Amino acid sequence: MKTIFNDNFLLHSEPAEFLYHEVSKNLPIIDYHCHLSPSDLENDIQFENLTKIWLDGDHYKWRVLRANGVSENYITGEASDWEKFLKWAETVPNTLRNPLFHWTHLELQRYFGIDEYLDGNSAKHIYDAANERLNTTELSARRIPMKMGVEVICTTDDPIDNLEHHLKLKSDGYEVKVLPTFRPDNCLKIDNSNFVDYLEKLGSASDVSITSIDDLIKALKIRIDFFDSVGCRLSDHGLSRLHSGNFDHMVVNNAIQKKLSRKTPNANEANQYKSYVLYMLGKMYHEKGWVQQFHLGALRNTNTRLGSDLGADAGVDSIGDYKHASDISRYLDRLDLEKKLSKTILYNLNPADNEVFATMAGNFQDGEQAGKIQWGSGWWYLDQKDGMEKQINALSNMGLLSQFVGMLTDSRSLLSYPRHEYFRRILCNLVGQDVVNGELPNDMDWLGGMIKNICYGNAKRYFDF
Repeated sequence: MKTIFNDNFLLHSEPAEFLYHEVSKNLPIIDYHCHLSPSDLENDIQFENLTKIWLDGDHYKWRVLRANGVSENYITGEASDWEKFLKWAETVPNTLRNPLFHWTHLELQRYFGIDEYLDGNSAKHIYDAANERLNTTELSARRIPMKMGVEVICTTDDPIDNLEHHLKLKSDGYEVKVLPTFRPDNCLKIDNSNFVDYLEKLGSASDVSITSIDDLIKALKIRIDFFDSVGCRLSDHGLSRLHSGNFDHMVVNNAIQKKLSRKTPNANEANQYKSYVLYMLGKMYHEKGWVQQFHLGALRNTNTRLGSDLGADAGVDSIGDYKHASDISRYLDRLDLEKKLSKTILYNLNPADNEVFATMAGNFQDGEQAGKIQWGSGWWYLDQKDGMEKQINALSNMGLLSQFVGMLTDSRSLLSYPRHEYFRRILCNLVGQDVVNGELPNDMDWLGGMIKNICYGNAKRYFDF
C-alpha cells in the first residue's frame, strides 16, 4: 500500500508547499516546554529497543491501547517488550483519524527511515529494523535532538532539583542548549498529605528552615536565583485553575503553620495560601525577566482503580470544565497594576475556552514587547490537527498570529520532534489555502517572513535564547 506520508503530506496547495519546503521545513527547533529526562541526555543513553523509547511512559498510547481492549499486562504490566510492541502494532490500524496514526508513521520515517504502515503483520520486521538503528550512536539520547535540528530544549524541573545533569551537559559542551524550567507545583499543594515532607526537602535544598510563609518565599527566591544561574528562562505551572483570590498575610501564615502542625487548613485558608504564593512567584519571575507559563484546565487522576495500581500519571487525566476568565484576569491585573507582570503564556485544555484565552491575552499587552502575553499552542488533547487549526484561527481573529511563539512538544519522548513538523505543515497549509481563496496576498516575502517567525524567530527573541 502506497504511503500517504509523502513530501506534501497535509499540504494541499502550491503556496502551502512553498511555505513549508522553502521556508519552515529546515528551521531549527526551539522546544521551550517538554518533559524529557535531563539524566538521559547527560548520560547519552542508548535505548535497548523501540518499546523502551516509544511506549514506556507514553500516556497517549496507553489510552488508545486500553480503548482497543488491550489488557493492562501489555501496557504497564509484566509482558515482554516485544509483546507490548506487538499489541501496539496491532492497535495502530484502529487509530485511523486519531493523531497517533499520523505521529506513529512520521516518527518511523524520520528516525528509522521506515515507510511501511505499522500493523501486526509488519510488526516484527519494523521492530527489528528500528532496534538495529537504536543500537548505533546515531540514535543515542544526545544525537537524536541534533539529528532533528533542535537548538534549545527546556526541561521541566522541581525547585528542589540540583540541576546536576544540566550543569554537566553545559560543561560537556553539548551542542544543544538544555535549560531547566522552574516548576513549583508541589509548593502549592497544601492540601496534599506529603506537603510537609516536601517543604522539608525544599528547606534542605535552599538551606532555609521553613516555619512560616516568609521562610517559604525566601526558600523559593533562593532556588529561583540558583535556577537562573544555570540558564533558566522560564517557569511553568500545571494547575486546574489559576488561584488569584484575595489574601491576608496572617491567614496565609496561619495556613502553612497549621499544615506544619499536621492539621488541615480549611478551603478558604488553602485558597488564600495558593493565591499568595502564586502572586509572590509572579513578582520574582518578573525580577528575573523570566517567562511564566500556566497550563490550565486538566482534571487529573480520575480513575481510582488505575491510580491505586499505577500511581499518578497513569493516563487517566481528562479535560476539565473549570471557569477561568475571572481567575486569570485577577492574577494578571494584580501584577500589571504593580508593573510586575512578566511575559506570560496561557494554555487551555478545554477547547470551549479558546476565545476566552485568546482575548484574555489581548487585555494585558502593554506595548513594551510584541506578543508579551501569549495564548499558547494547542496543548495535550488539543495538539492535533483540528486543535491546532482552531487555535491558529482563533488567535488570528482575536490577536496577532504573526507574533505567536509557535509549537512545543510537551513530551517525555525523544521521538516526539515530528510534532514540530506536524505543526509547521498544518500552519503552512492554512496560510496557503487563504492565498488560494484570495483571502491573503500571494506575497511569499510577507507570508514567508511570518511563517519563519512563528516557527522559530519569535520564540528565539521572546525567550531571549
